[in-house]
Amino acid sequence: MHDLAVLRNLALIVGLAIPVAALAHRLRVPTLVGFLLVGVAIGPHGAALVPDPDAVAALAEIGVVLLLFEIGLELSLSQVLGWGLSVLVAGALQVSGVMALAAVAGPVFGLPVGQSLFYGALAALSSTAIVSRTLADRGDLDAPHGRESMAILLFQDLAIVPLMLVVPLFGPDPAGPGAAGGTGGLWLRLGLGLAAMAALVAGGRLVVRWTLDRIVETRDRDLFTLCVGFFAMGTALAASTAGFSLAVGAFLAGLVISESEYGLQALDDVMPFRALFSGVFFTSIGMLLDLTVVGAQLPLLLGGTVLVLAAKAAVVAGAVTVRGRRPDTALATGLSLAQIGEFSFVLAAAGLPLGLFGAGHYEVFLAVAALSMLVAPFLVTVSRSWAVRLAPGSRGGPDADEPVPAPADHAIVVGYGLAGRYLARMLQAAGIECVVVDQNAELVEAARRDGFTALYGDGAGHPVLERAGGAGARLVVFAISSPFDERRGVAMARRAAPGAAIVVRTRYVGAIDELMRLGATEVVVEEFEASLELFARALERYEIPAARIAHELDAVRSEHYGLLRGRARPNLHLDTLKHLGIHNALELVEVEAGAPAVGKSATALDLRRATGAVQIAVIRDGRPHYQREAAFAYRPGDTAVLVGDRDALDRAAALFRS
Repeated sequence: MHDLAVLRNLALIVGLAIPVAALAHRLRVPTLVGFLLVGVAIGPHGAALVPDPDAVAALAEIGVVLLLFEIGLELSLSQVLGWGLSVLVAGALQVSGVMALAAVAGPVFGLPVGQSLFYGALAALSSTAIVSRTLADRGDLDAPHGRESMAILLFQDLAIVPLMLVVPLFGPDPAGPGAAGGTGGLWLRLGLGLAAMAALVAGGRLVVRWTLDRIVETRDRDLFTLCVGFFAMGTALAASTAGFSLAVGAFLAGLVISESEYGLQALDDVMPFRALFSGVFFTSIGMLLDLTVVGAQLPLLLGGTVLVLAAKAAVVAGAVTVRGRRPDTALATGLSLAQIGEFSFVLAAAGLPLGLFGAGHYEVFLAVAALSMLVAPFLVTVSRSWAVRLAPGSRGGPDADEPVPAPADHAIVVGYGLAGRYLARMLQAAGIECVVVDQNAELVEAARRDGFTALYGDGAGHPVLERAGGAGARLVVFAISSPFDERRGVAMARRAAPGAAIVVRTRYVGAIDELMRLGATEVVVEEFEASLELFARALERYEIPAARIAHELDAVRSEHYGLLRGRARPNLHLDTLKHLGIHNALELVEVEAGAPAVGKSATALDLRRATGAVQIAVIRDGRPHYQREAAFAYRPGDTAVLVGDRDALDRAAALFRS
């Protein structure tokens, strides 16, 4: 019998995550807090539903590997370079500032400088998962403090690799027992490790781009996903071989893939499992929290947690202030990044076997880290409002280097086939900004050559629509051929672009009602539109006014082609005068040979006095005559256009028939 303990534990975590996430949503509490509390409840120090500490450690490693791969996919080295000043200045000041503060304070409490620096490194890292998700949920990613927070988090995430390499230098015996080369050997290992990391990233970018360029030519999404999964596992394994942890390797794998133009598609493939990754990781972190230790040292732990939060918030705020930001932006950023992060657990795992934790310190670290992460979502949520009240001068002018506004009032065209291409060109000609999304790399390149902003990825997925500026879009058009992707795209677009009109071109009549139910504003059916266009051209030949033709076609579309689908009764008012609303009082009578009216004029007939009907036109040889000369006389074949009640029309018609 196979050992199913890991599968049982995973099933338990995921199963409990479902009601916890639902309850957190109802209570408007961040789900990450719920996951941490579940971990406390079911872990070895709670109900012991997962009693084995080794199993907990395995789950934590699985969770952090999965989570950091997804975080790596969301980051971008090019974005780091674009934010260079924010990342290098604020990030470096924050990390070095926390470590320097720990190096000064540690000896006061009897700690060696190396150990103090190690503890400072643990405290310097914040939770990318908690902060980014909470900011995104609140729509604050593009706010000044959101931009500063993400810039510093980028630096922290990238700093984990060199920090992992220098951890041995913090130990009491850096060379280790019996090690050759002493500290010089460690510096050599550090240099080799950094070189290996650079080679892994640079080589990975070339290999990933070259391989995925050929994979996407097959247009097989399953093959693409398998390839991304292989790169993730292969890079993690290579990084582990080079001396890094699997978690760092997974992060590097995500970072490498994100740098290709297919990164958005890879992120879209992974994004549905984001809640699963977060649930596994944060539940496993909750399991590490020993309630016995917390209870026995509660004043110490609470004091330590408050001290870490306050000191780190102050250092972060100082670093952001040096960047030239307003006091309220600096304080909001400090509060948002005050917690200890998930990478700290990776770093702690590297330092534990090196003897960098004093007696009982590891349990204290776990408790303080878990408590800080527990309150982190609340601090991020209230950071801006608290900062405005507490920071002096917060009502000043805008921050320097204010973020560039996201695209607004633009159109997103999903699919750059013939229909999408023609639409994009017409929007461009009309002066409307247009963003094109397609899964065909060749079409993406074609769109860029045509002068459009174009993204490679699944336009029916939330991450790609979000990156295309869905939040500010006025229009989202789906010009794709897959019924499943049409439905999924409408549902995702309604979330990613809540204020946009969503227009779907479909070839499938049966999809109309479902697409409308999912949130489409308009559904355009190719065959029906072709029929309506032919209908409009035909009506023009019958001299129906153009405005009336447009009105009637809009009426057909407004009922979702019900007339053409046989679901609505014909209700068109399109003959020559029916658009006036008097069809029941209208009669077109052909003048027959031998009729009393032949050879006579309307004046001679005295039509209105004799019958009560009014003649408004005579059609002769296909042309209407409204104003006739006195000599005008009826001829066989003419058509008299008469208006009146039914009896008057019958009396008048008798004059034109033999």
